[in-house]
Amino acid sequence: MSRNIGHIMADVEGAILTGSPEIPCGRLCIDSRLVGAGDAYVAIKGTRIDGHTFIEGVLASGATVIVAETHPPVDLPSSVAWLRVPDSSKAVGHMAAAWYGYPSRKLKLTGVTGTNGKTTTVSLLFGLFKSLGYRCGLLSTIGNRIGDQEYESTHTTPDAIHIQEMLSKMVSDGCTHAFMEVSSHAAVQNRIEGLDFALAMFTNITHDHLDYHGTFDRYIKAKKSFFDRLSRHAVALVNADDRHSGVMVQNTAAEVQRYGLHHEAHFRARVLENSFDGMHLLLDGHDFYSPLIGSFNASNLLAVYAAGCILGEEPTAILVELSRLGPPRGRFDYVRSSNGMTGIVDYAHTPDALEHVLETLRDIRRTGQKIITVVGCGGDRDRSKRPVMAGLAARLSDRAILTSDNPRSEDPEAILDEMMDGLRLEERINLLRISDRAEAIRAACMLAQPGDLVLVAGKGHETYQEIAGVRHPFDDRAQLRLHLQPTV
Repeated sequence: MSRNIGHIMADVEGAILTGSPEIPCGRLCIDSRLVGAGDAYVAIKGTRIDGHTFIEGVLASGATVIVAETHPPVDLPSSVAWLRVPDSSKAVGHMAAAWYGYPSRKLKLTGVTGTNGKTTTVSLLFGLFKSLGYRCGLLSTIGNRIGDQEYESTHTTPDAIHIQEMLSKMVSDGCTHAFMEVSSHAAVQNRIEGLDFALAMFTNITHDHLDYHGTFDRYIKAKKSFFDRLSRHAVALVNADDRHSGVMVQNTAAEVQRYGLHHEAHFRARVLENSFDGMHLLLDGHDFYSPLIGSFNASNLLAVYAAGCILGEEPTAILVELSRLGPPRGRFDYVRSSNGMTGIVDYAHTPDALEHVLETLRDIRRTGQKIITVVGCGGDRDRSKRPVMAGLAARLSDRAILTSDNPRSEDPEAILDEMMDGLRLEERINLLRISDRAEAIRAACMLAQPGDLVLVAGKGHETYQEIAGVRHPFDDRAQLRLHLQPTV
């Protein structure tokens, strides 16, 4: 497939073209290493690398179109088109949309943003609409799906070109709906430019990613920018129980609707019963049962129900199909042993998520059941949450084991030192520190008595552990199964 530069630059604001608009673009590339003869290269200023430094190299590789924020050289060959733009990261999304034929306009595209709940929400939406008879696409942390085909996921939200490519494949595959996670990084880096959302959802915002955004206020603004981009044809669905929901939509052109367990909203629900067997809710006036557990999942289920209604589905049909759906991989995923011990794997890697999971376990445990928590914090990420996570684990568990998560380039022991800073002297009594994650999980299982609950938090669906830049095979669930000898 080939497009010319005149065609794909049509929606780029402030673009100035030097050269012929008829020059074709074999491919759009933001990675200079992938550029070949006849391709278009978009030079983007990243957080660590400026793509403009590679322009000379891509021209030598045969690129015929350059998109950059700088002026073209005076000796630009006539065979090359140079598109000067105010912001390359914004331009590439609109160019990719045009190159792939505006696929988001041919789908009902839903985007979900928030600190916690994104993956569960989009996964449930995908499962719901699939069970309602639609062919759907999914872009999520735990995997990308086009119909029945699964593709590996490397980012919560892919780059702008990859998003448009995936959406185009969904259209070609006959999909009518697509559901995607929208991270704060993606919003700030303009990876969602050029997308037409039918529905945008906000779950919550809590402490996370301050290593990247710097301050909580900038993190909020990053999430808010998603809703600022929406057209008047879209619907913004926000969680009324989160005090920042009003800020998210204060400048949006979209129609605003709200869902909530505790505050006035268009869609309401209340938890009637919560146990390891699932939840009983009063949801939008209907008795509703789900195998999912915890008030945080009650909020996710309500959000999915509300989204289904907004997207035109019949409420009763939504409730019937939604009641059959379990959690996505690594989200309150549990195994039980023959002596009644239960191991839970959850992706909780923020203070708020960890607190919600532990509060849920405290709420549903039986008298005498103890909670043993294994938790770590990732390296090269927000360091300020480390002592907070350790403090929550110590206060809300009967025993806590601090361990390594994905240390990446950091020393695991140094990360544990920072986690320990969040503990009072009396909280250290029932705490162990074991940097080897496999040993930490084994120790937790050995400490557990019949009936106890072992929570392994932080990595969820991940099947690797990144140490010193190398990914080693590692699966929390497999470790639990090894040491608990489960029956299910």
